[in-house]
Amino acid sequence: MRPTTLALWRVSDPGNVGTLLRAADAFGAAVAISEGCADPLGSKALRASAGAIFRVPLLDFDDAPGQRVALVAHGAPPLHELELTGPTTFVLGAERAGLPSDLVAGCDLTATIVTTGEAESLNVAVAGAIALYERSRSLLVGAS
Repeated sequence: MRPTTLALWRVSDPGNVGTLLRAADAFGAAVAISEGCADPLGSKALRASAGAIFRVPLLDFDDAPGQRVALVAHGAPPLHELELTGPTTFVLGAERAGLPSDLVAGCDLTATIVTTGEAESLNVAVAGAIALYERSRSLLVGAS
């Protein structure tokens, strides 16, 4: 089992799914896919994954292990302030709709990626990559 998983809730753009697979590969994470997600084996997702699809474990959305952290655009504690221990799954929402409130409520924690610019929100693939980096950084700091 990998210590970190990205759980994708109805991420419909195959380029985003492929990019998230590529980021998961870079940081040693798994990816869990919900119904309504783009096919990770579709041509656009395959291209965006740059072969990562063949190295990253794929799980069903409901099988993602560990504590679940819902990444939301606003109104939650900053991701970098959370103390994440043990297996962790970052739950990422659909490009336009984000995560439904009942899904957020079912997660163990919520977090926001703090930005300093004017953008209202981040692209889902960018948010997932930042979450994986932050998790990797915190695991390295904890190991030293």
